[in-house]
Amino acid sequence: RTVQRQLLRGTAALTYDSLLTIKGVNNATAGKLLAALELAHRHLLRDNEPLNTTADLISRFDDIRNKQQEYFLCLSLDGGQRLIARRTITIGILDVALAHPREVFVDAIADRAASIVVAHNHPSGNAMPSQKDITLTQQLAAAGQLLGIDLFDHIIISRKDSFSFRHHHLL
Repeated sequence: RTVQRQLLRGTAALTYDSLLTIKGVNNATAGKLLAALELAHRHLLRDNEPLNTTADLISRFDDIRNKQQEYFLCLSLDGGQRLIARRTITIGILDVALAHPREVFVDAIADRAASIVVAHNHPSGNAMPSQKDITLTQQLAAAGQLLGIDLFDHIIISRKDSFSFRHHHLL
């Protein structure tokens, strides 16, 4: 009964001490349960939230900030701007990550995505787009228009900064 009452209040109401009151739950098990709940909350439940702001999108790419080579990633989004999938399209060398519209859109088509967000990092530390970045963004926007999958944003991530094509009215 105690367990049922605790769970009816939701997982947020569970504490280390309350878990220890459950028969068969020891210190190690309580710690593992809390860790599992936190992991689920951080990584599974947030995927249901719409990615409406530039900050929402940038937070999905923080893991490539300090990479030593360029990573080119793509998010497939549904019609409500919720994440369907996140994929690494290419991993490049120090200052180049080659991407082509066919590689970017192949999985988005299979996902039946309404839109995509692409991002890549600049290990140099400068988040400003190069001419190649601008050209690729224009190609992706044109390909997306033909396919009916909107290029919602292209984000460039550096160690301490970021650049959003949408935020700068370039999309």
